[in-house]
Amino acid sequence: MSTTSDRQSTANHSTVGGAVRALHASVLAVALAAALLGLLLPVSGGLTGLPWPIRWAVVAGLVACGQLARVRVQVATGAVSLTWGEAALIVGLHLLPAQWLPAATAAGAVLAWTVLSAGHPHRVSADAVHAGASLVAGSAAAAVLALAVRQGLSIVVLAWPALRAKLPLFTGNVLVGLSFVAVIEVDPRWLFFLVPALWFIHRGYGQRLRHEEDRRTWITFASATGALAGPDQRAVATAGAEGALDLFGAERVEVDVVTPTGVNRYTAGHDGLVVAAPPANEPSDPADTLVARSLIARSLVAAERRLGEIRVHFPAPAGAASANEAVLSAYGDALALALGNAAITAQVHDLTEQAVYQAAHDPLTELTNRVALLAEGDTALSELDRDAPAALLLFDVDRLKRVNEAMGHAAGDALLRALSDRLISLARPGELLARLDGDEFALLLTAADGPRAYRAVPPPRPMIAVAPETPHEAPPAPAEPPLLRRARQIAERLSEPIEVCDVPMSVEVTVGVAVSPAGAADMAERVRQAEHAMYRAKAASARIAAYDSAADSATVDHLSLLAEMRAALAADDQLVLDMQPAVDLATGAPTGVEALIRWQHPRRGLLTPADFVRAVEESELLARFTGYVLDQALATAGEWRAQGLDVPISVNLSARNLHDPRLPGEVGALLRRHHVPPHLLVLEITETVAMSRTGAVDDVIDGLRELGVQLSLDDFGTGFSSLSFITRIPVDELKVDRSFVRDMAGSTRATAVIRATVELGRRINARVVAEGVETADQRAALVSLGCDSGQGYHFCRPVRRDKIVPLLRSLRDSAGRATVVPLRAADDAS
Repeated sequence: MSTTSDRQSTANHSTVGGAVRALHASVLAVALAAALLGLLLPVSGGLTGLPWPIRWAVVAGLVACGQLARVRVQVATGAVSLTWGEAALIVGLHLLPAQWLPAATAAGAVLAWTVLSAGHPHRVSADAVHAGASLVAGSAAAAVLALAVRQGLSIVVLAWPALRAKLPLFTGNVLVGLSFVAVIEVDPRWLFFLVPALWFIHRGYGQRLRHEEDRRTWITFASATGALAGPDQRAVATAGAEGALDLFGAERVEVDVVTPTGVNRYTAGHDGLVVAAPPANEPSDPADTLVARSLIARSLVAAERRLGEIRVHFPAPAGAASANEAVLSAYGDALALALGNAAITAQVHDLTEQAVYQAAHDPLTELTNRVALLAEGDTALSELDRDAPAALLLFDVDRLKRVNEAMGHAAGDALLRALSDRLISLARPGELLARLDGDEFALLLTAADGPRAYRAVPPPRPMIAVAPETPHEAPPAPAEPPLLRRARQIAERLSEPIEVCDVPMSVEVTVGVAVSPAGAADMAERVRQAEHAMYRAKAASARIAAYDSAADSATVDHLSLLAEMRAALAADDQLVLDMQPAVDLATGAPTGVEALIRWQHPRRGLLTPADFVRAVEESELLARFTGYVLDQALATAGEWRAQGLDVPISVNLSARNLHDPRLPGEVGALLRRHHVPPHLLVLEITETVAMSRTGAVDDVIDGLRELGVQLSLDDFGTGFSSLSFITRIPVDELKVDRSFVRDMAGSTRATAVIRATVELGRRINARVVAEGVETADQRAALVSLGCDSGQGYHFCRPVRRDKIVPLLRSLRDSAGRATVVPLRAADDAS
């Protein structure tokens, strides 16, 4: 049995079942013809007794019958032809000399071709020529083999390669041929009984061929589908088109892929792969047109989403075989799944890239953000020599808030984009530009101009005109470092008029510059230094400032001071109270005591309020600090009362204290804890508080007044709003600032202020206390002006808390009982 497989025959769209039925019918016809021939032949002698022309004609007829008994089994990769060529050759070797066999075989092939082409002229020609050539070559090989045997050559050496290649089918055909020879020689009538054997042999051949071709088909299918796992849709579609071309043995394969912008067509043919978009007006082919064009197609659908279409073109115009359609259906599903996975992978990849980009860029200006600046800046600095100069310029856009308030946030965003575009145009290659915050931009310069670029800015010379002692000109001022000059130029360019929302405007920027060798600091530290320089520039109303380590150390010291204050508040032995009495100017009797906080720092020594109170007032420690001072002061007042001294104690409040609505409640709790009557607590309010007219401040003051504590207006007369304050808030005491007491001896204006304050105190029923009394003349002058009390070194310096009770008793005793006004009565009168 001979087998042939060819790609072009894929266009034969007859079914496999029909091919098998034709095979069985052909075998049955040949078997019956052989049986009839056996019945007609004489019993003895067989065919070998016939004349050689008849034997030659019989061999040619057997070859033709073997070809006519052929069948084409349609499979996915092509068509497989089955013939009985080897059996006919065996019979031919028995009946004819070997050298005659090729001619008889050729004659039989021509006869078979004539019969087959009469029914199917469009498809049999090439097949018949192919089969005939194979038979002639086989007969020639058989003739050579016979001659070789007669010459004594080894049959194994000559036949083993062929037997190993097609051993099962070849062996079956040889056995059938030998059986024919044996039956013909013994009794031709026995050919009739070979019919069932031929039937089952044919069925076995068909099953084996279908199994082998199916196995090859699915191996190719697995290889083709395995190649579909591409990184993107283009790679998947390319592999899909090329794999289908090999799998179906097609003339051309087209894979259409739907994309967001249209349809891309991938065409695979024997001349290569072409990627192009199909014409927009290309019509879809109806079913009858597909059959006429030898084309089968299948839509590519995954997750109910149409992803495209695959179209397989075959060379001959015939109907599509169901085997090809089944394989194409499975292949199309695999291709659709691969395209869907590639689309999802592409989306995930795009989303990942978008997330990575957004994490490293500012969404408004698309510049590098703070996080990316720190990372990329460290990388850029690490690539430089440690001593190479590098600078970070920090630009802060002034009055951006005004633009947002006046024109809206859209205008503010447009302004920031315009400034970023201008910065991009000013930046040089290799420099890193970023937007750090709402109105801050940063520019990292890693290619500074020379070694002077990282020198600190020299301090300005005193603006004092000094006549030169010689006629020589004054030495020129030192040249500005190149990096600072560059920063100033950029600031000037940024300040040039710019049009935003059709409105021309001029903006100003403040620049902080941090310059140092590349190995001196990382990016995080450089950003901190540049921000510190920028804040210094703003505080000095300057456009640009360079980082100054000395000024920075003061800031660091400020921060460390706050950290140490936390420890001091928890220690209870570092913050101590000094007491300074206020006395009656006429009698010298004590009228009150002011509590003054001191810090006995374990490392820095004794610190006065001027060293640390300002830092505390600007921090979140203020409420805790104020509570600590009030607690210590009221604890002292409670101890005095236990010893028979009812003397008011004064505590200074910060302006921020009166913005805390919790203050009245905390004061009330401390008064109750230490059993101190509210009228013995005097809270001194500064001029800054007096200037505040917020409702929150008034509510806090009203709460304190409801407790019954006394209020004192400190530094009276130094501000312009004190009079306004006392008209809306009742006070119990006015403290004349020490500057008026110091100047009243030589200034009638200072004396007039003190006299007016004393008169005002009498009018509003408030005590008047003069601060900074240091001499007897000042005391006498104040008495003549009618001032009630005084406080200063003339009477007593501040003393520690544990020494104040003996001092108060001494002042009370020295005043004389005849002239002393009882302290409790004086307090009640106030």
